[in-house]
Amino acid sequence: MSNSSSITQFLLLAFTDTRELQLLHFWLFLGIYLGALLGNGLIITTIACDQHLHTPMYFFLLNLSLLDLGFITTTVPKSMANSLWNTRAISYAGCATQLLLFVFLASAEYCLLIIMAYDRYTAICKPLHYGTLLGSRACVHMAAAAWATGFLYSLLHTANTFSLPLCKGNAVDQFFCEIPQILKLSCSNTYLREVWLLVISFSVVFVCFVFIFFSYVQIFRAVLRIPSEQGRHKAFSTCLPHLAVVSLFVSTVIFAHLKPPSISSPSLDLVVSVLYSVLPPAVNPLIYSMRNQELKDSVWQLITGCFLKQ
Repeated sequence: MSNSSSITQFLLLAFTDTRELQLLHFWLFLGIYLGALLGNGLIITTIACDQHLHTPMYFFLLNLSLLDLGFITTTVPKSMANSLWNTRAISYAGCATQLLLFVFLASAEYCLLIIMAYDRYTAICKPLHYGTLLGSRACVHMAAAAWATGFLYSLLHTANTFSLPLCKGNAVDQFFCEIPQILKLSCSNTYLREVWLLVISFSVVFVCFVFIFFSYVQIFRAVLRIPSEQGRHKAFSTCLPHLAVVSLFVSTVIFAHLKPPSISSPSLDLVVSVLYSVLPPAVNPLIYSMRNQELKDSVWQLITGCFLKQ
């Protein structure tokens, strides 16, 4: 038994104890991580360099890619290093920092997805007011609000979580530090304070998801009234990727934290945690570029331009 003052490190959950499988996990995560860096890096560079993409939709997409890069960097490199060096350890300060960054980037990304839903709603349902409602200054303010909200939210939860006395060991049943797993180590009834904060947070998340849902109901109604097939296709091509990203992000997080205890197991929890912490940042660039011909053309011009210069 120990308390939080005597804990100097935590032990993360290992994917496997077999050395060959540890190396396989390292190479698999390395491939996913490099793919996420390449995909999100290309989107960031393309949007920053192409003047035609300096619009609200692509500005928010650039911010989303920045958040995705930070999101996957918070968890994957440490997990890769642990597998490569056959260790499970993470320092107390490292765990607190990882939790702070993870919650910050996840919550900021969710706030940004809500803003992006509003952007698509305004562009399709109120096109005449689009330039007024989403001017450059308004876009910067909304993006800054998303980042600031995520940071303040994560600061609150991290300070609250690590202020609890921990006396149930230092083994975290997850491959990275997250709030529910740290709460399991608490020996004080004050952990209910953090549980209530999480319940309130999930309620806010649900209300925001309802907002996104009804926004898209209005969007699809407006799109179906567009007379030309080309116009409908263009509208859908900008909306469906965002809807797919929201669905992937929200569904995996909800399933990870609200699944019935009867189907819970360490192996299932590990797989689900990978789905919501690793998969979205890696596949978001593919989702957004798959149906967006304008973005694909700009990325191709950037790549071919770099080769021609060489």
